[in-house]
Amino acid sequence: MEPRLNSKNLQRAAKDHLWMHFTEMAAYREADVPVITRGEGEYVYDDRGERYLDGLSGLFVSQVGHGRAEIADAIAEQARELAYFPIWTYAHPKAIELADRIAGLAPGDLDRVFFTTSGSEAVESAWKLARQYFKAVGQPTRHKVISRRIAYHGTTMGALSITGLQDIKSPFEPLVPSTIQVPNTNHYRAPVHGDDPEAFGRWAADQIEEAILQNGPETVAAVYVEPVQNSGGCFPPPPGYLRRVRRICDRYGVLMVSDEVICAFGRLGEYFGATKYGYVPDMITFAKGATSGYVPLGGVIAREGLMAPFQEDGAAFLHGITFAGHPVAAAAALANLDLFESEGLLDNVRENGPVFRQTLERLLDLPIVGDVRGDGFFYGIELVRDKETKESFSAEESKTLLKGFISSSLFESGLICRADDRGEPVIQLAPPLTCGPAHFEEIERILRKVLTEAWDLL
Repeated sequence: MEPRLNSKNLQRAAKDHLWMHFTEMAAYREADVPVITRGEGEYVYDDRGERYLDGLSGLFVSQVGHGRAEIADAIAEQARELAYFPIWTYAHPKAIELADRIAGLAPGDLDRVFFTTSGSEAVESAWKLARQYFKAVGQPTRHKVISRRIAYHGTTMGALSITGLQDIKSPFEPLVPSTIQVPNTNHYRAPVHGDDPEAFGRWAADQIEEAILQNGPETVAAVYVEPVQNSGGCFPPPPGYLRRVRRICDRYGVLMVSDEVICAFGRLGEYFGATKYGYVPDMITFAKGATSGYVPLGGVIAREGLMAPFQEDGAAFLHGITFAGHPVAAAAALANLDLFESEGLLDNVRENGPVFRQTLERLLDLPIVGDVRGDGFFYGIELVRDKETKESFSAEESKTLLKGFISSSLFESGLICRADDRGEPVIQLAPPLTCGPAHFEEIERILRKVLTEAWDLL
């Protein structure tokens, strides 16, 4: 079947009707909207036939790469058999099978899977679960959430309230009250213990304890942490930090939520970041890589103990989402996990993650590159004006540098990644888990060219 719109008409329709997310629409008043038409493996193609290395896995999503017939076939087969049925009161085989499989992969006693359709819904669902749980067990004053500065946790009103990015919160205030922000784990800009990662980690974890005490332990329901914080440019945890946070939460009866919407399903070389860093949270939120983006699906994995109050006669978690646990999405997730196993994708990340790091660290010889940080297949490159002093760029300079030159130049050079100015200016990379050294070399070559040109323009 011929497409209804040709390339020229696609541009007109995009500008007239499509409202793109987190996008300055005025930027396309004169310029063309990039239109991606197909994907194959680690690459995507636009409506002009140009090829791009997908260095961000779409949006931290396409773990197994594009164009996988195995997942497409599973989707089609399930759609023919049972295209939709809710998991309100009822169940269907694929949701049951997927919940069982995820519970088997999760650390510790995280055995209960509550499905959503997105990461924001997962984050919000975990907060609602914590609130209702504490009311059910006779601790109704526990409703507050602690999260980290510059951390992104989603866009629904509750998830946005937990988010630590003021610029994207202000337009929607007043938000849900009861959220508290504490320092993140950006060791490159550590306010204390800059020469000692372990001491810095103890300090950062202790800021959470201080916030619990200041607000009253009896009012705090949960602490949200990403294993590697996304926003701000991939902040990995200092040694021992997350295990210390776990002990602090246990000390005060606070639930620990590991937000793994990005970090789960292989991004760090394990199915879950909690496994990678050796801690067992009370809940894990997930989405993105669960289906490699072939169909939207997310969820919350909860410890068995959190289910107990909801198994009493007449009790129920009073929350639900129409399309959660969708049969087609569950089938896609199961096929996705089959590919993880048959192709050894976790092993690939473990083996090639250090190679990825070493390849990116070659860029440290550029005067504009201050720091390369991350883990697995998830890295950030912080850009600076002065490497010696770590002087950054002004907000206006960052906008001009990233949005005015680097972002478009990287795309034109054949690389899709993220140039982000939430916090310090960074470039983020999260390629499909099928990538290897040749892809890393391609990424480094394009970055070196564009960043050299960017420095020359300063």
